[in-house]
Amino acid sequence: MPRAMCFLQGLLLLLMLSYQVSKPSWCYDVDAGGLIQRWKKPSTSNISLVTNAVIKPEAIAHVAQYLSNTDKKSVLSGGMATFDVYGFLDLNKNGQLSSAKISVAHDNSPEYNSVLAGWTVNPSVYGDSKTHFFTGWTADSHGSTGCYDLACNGFVPVNNAPITPGDILEPNNGQLKITIKIFKSKDDGDWWLHFGYNNENLRPVGFWPKSLFGSLSDHANLIGWGGFTLSYTGNASPPMGNAQWPGKSSASVRDVKYVDPSGEGYKPAPWPAGLNSWVSHKQCYQVSPFLDDMFYYGGPGGCTV
Repeated sequence: MPRAMCFLQGLLLLLMLSYQVSKPSWCYDVDAGGLIQRWKKPSTSNISLVTNAVIKPEAIAHVAQYLSNTDKKSVLSGGMATFDVYGFLDLNKNGQLSSAKISVAHDNSPEYNSVLAGWTVNPSVYGDSKTHFFTGWTADSHGSTGCYDLACNGFVPVNNAPITPGDILEPNNGQLKITIKIFKSKDDGDWWLHFGYNNENLRPVGFWPKSLFGSLSDHANLIGWGGFTLSYTGNASPPMGNAQWPGKSSASVRDVKYVDPSGEGYKPAPWPAGLNSWVSHKQCYQVSPFLDDMFYYGGPGGCTV
């Protein structure tokens, strides 16, 4: 599944921005649980540090998500979904994070362009174990572009937005549900982010100008919905979703849709033509079947590599 590898590489590269390091080198391991991608620490001569930046020797990302059943020639203009929001107050500041997101990308290897938004618990970035609304982007697989939230020039917030990237969310044990929509507007060609609660009253948060991107300036060809985690070699992977295996009491992604250039959502084709599941380590995380425009995801974590 080479495109999934590239998709995970894009996520993991974004996470590495947390530690202000140069672009890493990669290796891929495949075991019975699926693909595990490792980030190998570059030589000290290639590391650009800021004060008190935390560098670990090897980071491991895991995903449990659905991907669009598309190829490099596909043309997509956006996606949307509603996410349950959860919190993990015991995540440590040594690189663990747990998130759920929607990502919209153009995979034109070796160039990988993407934008994404969702919720995250990421103590290394935010300095606390609270749940935050987050955004991110890259125009070159994070070789020299992209960042979280508003940490660099890129994402443009608008006035009177319902939320700002980096804001704290109050999960209320999963009772908080946020809807995120990302689409390329037919009016200006920029990638717009809309936000609302429980699929109601979605309003603009801001946009990523099309001028930021190469391949993504025209259209996307890969969209993903689901959860991901990060931990380091020798440390147990953190929980995902609400730490429960997929089921009626676990975390969910609902109202999963593609979005047209007018901002209107439309349903993916029925399985198996519409979406493909991808889980990187089934001993720790899983997704349910995609039915009625939704799926459950998550797991307790606890895997050590």
